[in-house]
Amino acid sequence: MRKEFAVIGLGRFGGSICQELHKEGMEVLAIDRDEDRVNQFKHIASHAVIADSTDETTLKELGIKNIDHVIVAIGDNIQASILTTVVLVELGVKKITVKAQNDYHAKILDKIGAHQVVHPERDMGRRIAHSIISNNIVDYLELSDEHSIVEVKAGKKMIGKSIIDLDIRAKYGCTVVAIKQGSHINVSPTPNDILTERDILIVVGADKDIARFERQLVIDD
Repeated sequence: MRKEFAVIGLGRFGGSICQELHKEGMEVLAIDRDEDRVNQFKHIASHAVIADSTDETTLKELGIKNIDHVIVAIGDNIQASILTTVVLVELGVKKITVKAQNDYHAKILDKIGAHQVVHPERDMGRRIAHSIISNNIVDYLELSDEHSIVEVKAGKKMIGKSIIDLDIRAKYGCTVVAIKQGSHINVSPTPNDILTERDILIVVGADKDIARFERQLVIDD
């Protein structure tokens, strides 16, 4: 059974979510105050409507409380984002994900009952920062405020050595959860696996431990 989604706010963030959900064959209700934006998504979303999401009556008429997951992607209008979230919570929407502009906004969203708060600009900034530190850092994803997962190419200091030789868990407090080589992914690497220059390690750990791991093993001198 396909889930039904609603995306409120059709800027770059909300618009990209709409497009990806559509590609995955999901039912998507797209909502924005701006007529031009709504028109852009008429042929992408299942339904695209011009509406004020802070108006409880309007959202009720759209049947929003029957939607499985509502994403509030309102851009720079923090007040509208907060008011919309309050209305969704009061209507009993099952899952509410909201884009936060800053940490203060995120704290308010948490307190009023948003189920998930995302920081796309902040998270993208962190990913880019890690990727420009070294060509060996492929990707970086925050799991929580203190833990992350990183994809790294095997650096010169790692090639020809096994995981146990490098003693990654004991020395750096990180865990190698998988090793990618082309399209093949080894999801249960053994301590004796020898690393090659084609290997990409998927490593999870506390941010401070990952930073130390990157500095000492990943970034080539």
